[in-house]
Amino acid sequence: MTHDQPDQRKLPPTEAIQNSLQPPGNWFEYLVKAQPHHTDYAGIVWHGSYLTWMEEARVECLRSIGIEFADLVAMGCDLPVVELSIRYHQPIQMGMSAVVRTRMADMEGVRVNWDYQIQSTDGQDLFVTARVALVAVDRDKGKIMRQLPPAVKEALVKLSGF
Repeated sequence: MTHDQPDQRKLPPTEAIQNSLQPPGNWFEYLVKAQPHHTDYAGIVWHGSYLTWMEEARVECLRSIGIEFADLVAMGCDLPVVELSIRYHQPIQMGMSAVVRTRMADMEGVRVNWDYQIQSTDGQDLFVTARVALVAVDRDKGKIMRQLPPAVKEALVKLSGF
């Protein structure tokens, strides 16, 4: 590598997000566009913007199966992020559009794992892969729930295809 040519090697996925690179199936797609407020002074999307887009995609995915996040909160259930693994493959620049693809990977009791891919609209460029773990928490008690509310669990089971 010379100083004139950047290293274009692709980073391998981390072990935690290896599963998110599996073939397409049951992905929910959410279109985003990199606006000026998503970027740093160089016009490159700030790393935290990707997390915001991932959350928006997850909330919209849940809405698409009949789970409104506001209804979860009203039922006293919250789903905070307890674990996050993210790999930035290449940057998105201001003005570019991208597709945030998300799917529920699996449920382990009250822990719900989600996979993500953020890619170009034509699917040719991969910008980010990630895995997020959520845990159901009783908002009143501030403690992890023993089980998901039945309506939520039923909807998530349909989403996952389990």
